Amino acid sequence: MRLILIWLLNACALLAVAYLMPSIEVASFESALIAALLLGLVNTVLRPLLILLTLPVTLLTLGLFLFVLNGLMFWLAGSMLDGFVVGGFWSGVFGAILFSIFSSILSSALPAEGRSK
Repeated sequence: MRLILIWLLNACALLAVAYLMPSIEVASFESALIAALLLGLVNTVLRPLLILLTLPVTLLTLGLFLFVLNGLMFWLAGSMLDGFVVGGFWSGVFGAILFSIFSSILSSALPAEGRSK
């Protein structure tokens, strides 16, 4: 149940990013749901591999290259879907930063998983 709630909150965070950044467009809530799912899959499957492959550059830049990787993955997700459009690389970087901020704020509002009331 918690996974579905986080997915819905990530879709809402994606809509908020699209509202704040004119270079990022989300056609509908359904498109936001699909884009949030795709972003989750890309971050789960592709991100660890890319981090491992770019580890020397990441260490050389003291971790700042991770912003570039997050922006590229955000841009990749935008290029794979019709209802989710990312205007370019820098839009992807700033959109990924905003998405991470909104997503973490919304996810922190959920109660912890191990607690019982």
